[in-house]
Parts: sequence; C-alpha cells; structure tokens
Amino acid sequence: MSEPYDTLAARIHERFGEQMRRVPTTCGELTYELDKDALIEVATALRNEGAFGFEMLMDVCGVDYLNYGSDEWLTNAATDTGFSRGVERQPVILDEADEFEPNRFAVVYHLLSLQHNVRLRLRVFTGTSNPPIIRSVVDIWNGANWFEREAFDLYGILFEGHPDLRRILTDYGFIGHPFRKDFPLMGNVEVSYDADEGRVVYKPVSIEARTLVPRVIRDDNRYEADLKDVNDV
Repeated sequence: MSEPYDTLAARIHERFGEQMRRVPTTCGELTYELDKDALIEVATALRNEGAFGFEMLMDVCGVDYLNYGSDEWLTNAATDTGFSRGVERQPVILDEADEFEPNRFAVVYHLLSLQHNVRLRLRVFTGTSNPPIIRSVVDIWNGANWFEREAFDLYGILFEGHPDLRRILTDYGFIGHPFRKDFPLMGNVEVSYDADEGRVVYKPVSIEARTLVPRVIRDDNRYEADLKDVNDV
C-alpha cells in the first residue's frame, strides 16, 4: 500500500471509526464495507470534506453472491456434465421468497478523488428485503443515475429516491433480472422480428442445453513443482 493510501486509511479510521469496515484487497486500493443506513451520511462526507474530496463517482454495480464460493466441478476427472445453469435449466424467473439471505445482494461504489489522486471502493449489502432496496446516491453524485438503472435492470435492486428508475439495457417487456445467479443462462424466451406481423415477437427459447464450464486438467511439467527447472521458478 502506497503512502497516499496509508494516509487515506488513517483519515477514514479517524473520521468514521467502526462505521466503515475495511475489507482485505489484493489490488493495492482501499475497499470498505458499511451498513446501508449509513450510506448517505458517509457518501456525503466523502464527497464534501476536504480530507477526502471524492467528487467523482466512477461506477456503481450490483453483485449477487448466491452460491458464492461453490465449485462447478467436484472431481479431478474430465466430464461432459456439470451442475451449472448452462446444463440444468431452471424455470426460476422471479424469487417469490419473503426474504433473501442478508449478504446475497450488494451494491459497489467506485470513487475517485481528483484533488488527492486516490480511489476508494465501498460495498453495501442490501439486507434481507425482497426486492432488495437501497438509497439512491443520485443527489450526491448525479452520474449515478444510469449506473443505478443498470443495477436495477440486471439485478432487480431498487434505488429509493431515484428520479427515473426504469430498465436501461433490456426491453420494457422483459421479465426477471438476467444477472441474478438463479436466472437461466439460456433465458426463458427469445426475441425475433416477424415480417408478417410487422413487429417484434417473443418465442420459447430454442437454444440447446450444453455444458458451458469446461474442465481443464493440466498434468504436464509446467504445473508440477517438483519438475520445474530452478531457473524457471
């Protein structure tokens, strides 16, 4: 970690204490997690206070941690089957459960301070509510407008206070949210233009189910530590 980021981490700890919890990272930047009830207060301070000066919001994205850490392959042998969504088509479109796991959906904010030339990443979990809901930061960073619409479209995360929350990538008749982990990779319908009817029509998906997660087994000397040449280590 470079000196500017060490300084920033010290300032964040002094200003926010346990309100912002540092998350381990391998990219040489700072990542913090905070409760969604504290998002607006913390975001406003990070933008307005001179010690931070994060005047630019670079990106907002959603994350679905469903089955996070699960392995698509459980054996060491090659196989033409797996339990991925590409093989076992799931009819789930909308989750009708009353609650989600508290750490299933998260919203990640990427901030840039031009005056201090540092970046900061914030992660906020949406909690157990279905649909997942979090406060919009459009009033703090106006550039969040389209980013939040994208997260809503792809993950179904609602941003309370957003001035125009509607789909931005899928069409208005699309059902479900395609970046959720329980959404079938092949989709549920396919769209085509019908020349006879003069309009776009929806039809059942015709893609054949297939394994989309290849298992690659490498046993040659490039991957055997005992067989490596000393000069190659």
